Amino acid sequence: MQAQAQVETQELAAVPPIEVTDTGQVLPMPGQQRRGLTAPAWARAVLRNRKAAVGVVILLLFGVVALLAPVLAPGDPGDFVARPHLSPSTEHIFGTTGQGQDVFSQTVWGGRATLSIGILVGVLTTVVGIVVGLSSGYFGGITDDVLSLLTNVFLIIPSLPLLVVLAAFLGSGNAFYFVLVLTVTGWAWPARVMRSQTLSLREKDFVAAAKVAGEGGPRIILSEILPNMLSIVVASFLGSTIFAIGALTALEFLGLGNPSTISWGTNLYWASNNAGLLTGAWWTFVPAGACIALVAFAFALVNYAIDELTNPRLRAQRETTGILKRVSFGRASSRATPVMNHAG
Repeated sequence: MQAQAQVETQELAAVPPIEVTDTGQVLPMPGQQRRGLTAPAWARAVLRNRKAAVGVVILLLFGVVALLAPVLAPGDPGDFVARPHLSPSTEHIFGTTGQGQDVFSQTVWGGRATLSIGILVGVLTTVVGIVVGLSSGYFGGITDDVLSLLTNVFLIIPSLPLLVVLAAFLGSGNAFYFVLVLTVTGWAWPARVMRSQTLSLREKDFVAAAKVAGEGGPRIILSEILPNMLSIVVASFLGSTIFAIGALTALEFLGLGNPSTISWGTNLYWASNNAGLLTGAWWTFVPAGACIALVAFAFALVNYAIDELTNPRLRAQRETTGILKRVSFGRASSRATPVMNHAG
């Protein structure tokens, strides 16, 4: 047992020492080479996380299905192919709608519109949040007062009534209106979060050093502050995408969308109008609802993994925990108490 404890002590001593700076970055101790994660390393790190791997697989599956919609469900998804409210069968695996349209075809084609609008809104709201939040937090003064007031106004306004009013006012005949409405109503929260983080980072030594070196405000924001907020940016994009998909579905379900388009929201709208619940035709609304839930679940899992990869503190903690489990605590057969020598 004494020999085993000495081996375990040597293994623990072999753990590379790390230093966490006040900016949250993990730096190697003197004499060590700092190495960044390459693209293959990022892919391997994501796939090693089981939750993240499940999320990526689900998103890839939906993306492939949306791209291959003409192959998987050829023809017009709005065509009337059989009697209304036919239950799932070998001919129509998801059954038919209350108007006699194929539910499988509408579900496959509906993913194209819903996912494209959701991802586009996620990108736009994140970009607007970055511009407003970082500008407000870094420059301060009158700029911060004006942008903070604007952000607070959009934060206190209830989002759903604002969505309904804007959608009814701007119209719903084009997907551009949905992108505009969802971007206008979704940028405030990411901007508030990024402003708070910028207020903390602008007081750090590396920002002061950049100012002394003569770098301008935009360059400091893009090259010094923004890279240290990568996890927040990615989390904002994923959260904004989930918000956009949910809000788009809600607007279309309320009848504020274009009922002639095929999307998951309009599928739910027609299922409600055709009394799918009253007649027990569960297959008219379950596929679209399940797709929305699975996509949101997958984005949440990917968000969990990205946070671990881009947050140095979480990554260091995870690696240290894994090493401790390997050397001693993960061994069910060993009852020896690990001995750790502390340098005097």
